[in-house]
Amino acid sequence: MAKYPFTSIEAKWQQYWEEHRSFQAKEEPSIPRERRRYILDMFPYPSAQGLHVGHPEGYTATDIYCRFLRMKGYNVLHPMGFDAFGLPAENYAIKTKTHPAVTTAANINKFRAQIKSLGFSYDWDREVDTSSPEYYRWTQWIFLKLFERGLAYEAESPINWCPSCKTGLANEEVKDGACERCGTKTTRKRIRQWVLKITAYAERLLTDLDGLDWPEPVKLMQRNWIGRSEGANVVFPIAAGGPANGTENPDAAGLSLEIYTTRPDTLFGATYMVLAPEHPLVERITTAEQKAAVSAYLEEAAKKSDLERTDLAKVKTGVFSGAYAINPVNRVKIPIWIADYVLISYGTGAIMAVPAHDERDWEFAKIFHLPIIQVVADKPPSEQNPGAGGNPPAEPGECSAADGWAINSGPFNGLPTARAIKEITAWLEERGIGKGAVNYKLRDWIFSRQRYWGEPIPVVHCEHCGIVPLPESALPLTLPEVTSYEPADTGESPLALIHDWVNTSCPRCGGPAKRETNTMPQWAGSCWYYLRYLDPHNDRAFAGRDKIDYWAPVDLYVGGTEHAVLHLLYSRFWHKVLYDLGLVNSAEPFQRLLNQGMILGEDNQKMSKSRGNVINPDDIIRDYGADSMRMYEMFMGPLEVSKPWITAGLVGVSRFLERLWAMGEKPLIEGPLKDREKEEAILRLLHKTIKKVGHDTETLNFNTAISAMMIYSNELAKLPELPRNLWEPLVLMISPYAPHLGEELWEKLGHGEPVSRAAWPVYEENLTVEQELTIVVQVNGKVRDRFIVPAGTAKEDLEKSALTLPGVLKWTEGQQVLKVIAVPDKLVNVVIR
Repeated sequence: MAKYPFTSIEAKWQQYWEEHRSFQAKEEPSIPRERRRYILDMFPYPSAQGLHVGHPEGYTATDIYCRFLRMKGYNVLHPMGFDAFGLPAENYAIKTKTHPAVTTAANINKFRAQIKSLGFSYDWDREVDTSSPEYYRWTQWIFLKLFERGLAYEAESPINWCPSCKTGLANEEVKDGACERCGTKTTRKRIRQWVLKITAYAERLLTDLDGLDWPEPVKLMQRNWIGRSEGANVVFPIAAGGPANGTENPDAAGLSLEIYTTRPDTLFGATYMVLAPEHPLVERITTAEQKAAVSAYLEEAAKKSDLERTDLAKVKTGVFSGAYAINPVNRVKIPIWIADYVLISYGTGAIMAVPAHDERDWEFAKIFHLPIIQVVADKPPSEQNPGAGGNPPAEPGECSAADGWAINSGPFNGLPTARAIKEITAWLEERGIGKGAVNYKLRDWIFSRQRYWGEPIPVVHCEHCGIVPLPESALPLTLPEVTSYEPADTGESPLALIHDWVNTSCPRCGGPAKRETNTMPQWAGSCWYYLRYLDPHNDRAFAGRDKIDYWAPVDLYVGGTEHAVLHLLYSRFWHKVLYDLGLVNSAEPFQRLLNQGMILGEDNQKMSKSRGNVINPDDIIRDYGADSMRMYEMFMGPLEVSKPWITAGLVGVSRFLERLWAMGEKPLIEGPLKDREKEEAILRLLHKTIKKVGHDTETLNFNTAISAMMIYSNELAKLPELPRNLWEPLVLMISPYAPHLGEELWEKLGHGEPVSRAAWPVYEENLTVEQELTIVVQVNGKVRDRFIVPAGTAKEDLEKSALTLPGVLKWTEGQQVLKVIAVPDKLVNVVIR
């Protein structure tokens, strides 16, 4: 019998699908909304290395699901494109001395060929490339809309700086103190930046998570990143002199510090204050005596990343400013310190330090011998020691952040924490020195990069008019052709050196102006690409509203958890802005999210070149075929679970497809089998399989669906000749999973239309029900016997039959039967005294 010729068959059907545009999605108005589905994969960054076997896992899952939906009568949009801008492409281009446009185009061609070789049913007419001017024209257009609404602004601020990539990084792009792209340890650098005001949408980004069908861990990561907390803003006036008669600092007169705290009930325990080194008041309040020490400390702090500064394991450092603040609740003067464990990016960049009830403050106070006053007790007033009369409160033996009861807190003594927070906040508000507040850990998004390979920011800097946006008619603002695109050590973009491009005229006054030389980050193009797929060739809008209303929002989005905060949060932000502008039809872009698990190497480690455990899909397709690879990746285990690649398992799946090919070469009969009893048994198994495979494919449980098809094929393969009514449904079921083989077997069955346009087989419910069942019989909950009955046997008959069984009689002899409990089609339990 001929071996399954997967190489020629796969090439044949891939060519057929491409020539016939078999998976082109059209906006058919006759198809109701409930019969449309927009299924989306997170599009790839086209690296030079190409795909490894982990990449197609999610693509295979969505392809099976899309093929299944089409066979069920749905109109399906399933597009693909490439996230082509960003640091990796530019770094690779610098390394190879090749222009990033050239390397990116080559990489896209390689990726496209690899993806097509796996037989995925994408609508390639909708392909997008975020680095093409036709695409990033609309990325720039959306930026201008953000700018118009005050959501894009320029600021000079300290940022994470990668010395290797020579560019600024958003907080989300720093992992464990290092650049997530190249692994180099980041530093801090003050530089001019474009920033997007994502914080304006913090509350909506948080609350709208509740309505999304997303994995709870991803929603939790976003909630934690947004970091909503409730507390109070409190104003601390800055004293002009020291605690008694210290040196006057005239620059500090009339100044105040506003801090945010989640525990206003601990205000009486604030014994010092801390400013972040970057705080704007540092220079103004520092006394002459302390200037040298403060300057030296600021220089050292600037060398540290945020992660280093907040590492709880590191010894706290700081310097006294020479200035004092007045605690507003007790009018006590407390010293103002500068310490790098406080970040300018969180809250106001200043804190009140309560060392008795905060571990960081406790450690700092111990190092610098600062007072520690306990203001929360772990026992109610009735159980507390009476105290030491008028003596100052004793320093506690340890730090505790737990709730309790207020002590050493004046009129608030004895109040439980929750009530103390409420009453002290009200007290502050009455006196105009504080107010209840909500704060977020989420910071505004550092949006500019000091690199070449990114979307130019469409504004100019005019000495007369300031920052002026380009008119829409000037879009796209394209990148200039350059011979050198290496970043500068100064922190400026390579574009700053292209004087013919930089020097321009102001669109508003016509005077001389300079173009913005920072570019957008790699996340810009991916923030909205799912919308461009809806109308990729539209040159009048990023997408026509009729196309948006037909398909959007995305019904199912599949990709890795590594995008839980970055891409997904940024996309949600942009989408909400577009929604507020009336340009899209939903407040959220992705209704359902699924994260596929990672495919590990055979050594159970993450695949990487350094470990030498990367599996190249081109090799697998060459040796086993695309269908074998697709089937194996789905058969490995549940889609969401990480699992190791095991070549032996791939071989097993390949043999299964070989068996199906061999079955397709058996004689085909149109009538029933001579053995009617056998045919009845296989027919019942078939309908159970159709029900099982349909349900499991719909719920994305592909591994169990494949298992069910294997079981059925084992029985069918025993027949010397195959009845069409038993074989054809299996070909239909296998076709979304192994589409090349499915098409070839369907053609061999004599069908003119491809199987991708055929209808999914229908099962008869009565044929899926078991005719006979084994009933378990228990005596006082322990299994003592079993018997077989027709399905649906009445409770009374089950009880009578159970009481006559030898195993039951043995254990009930001489005992009083109190009751008999029968559960139809499952069990009988005899209860004895």
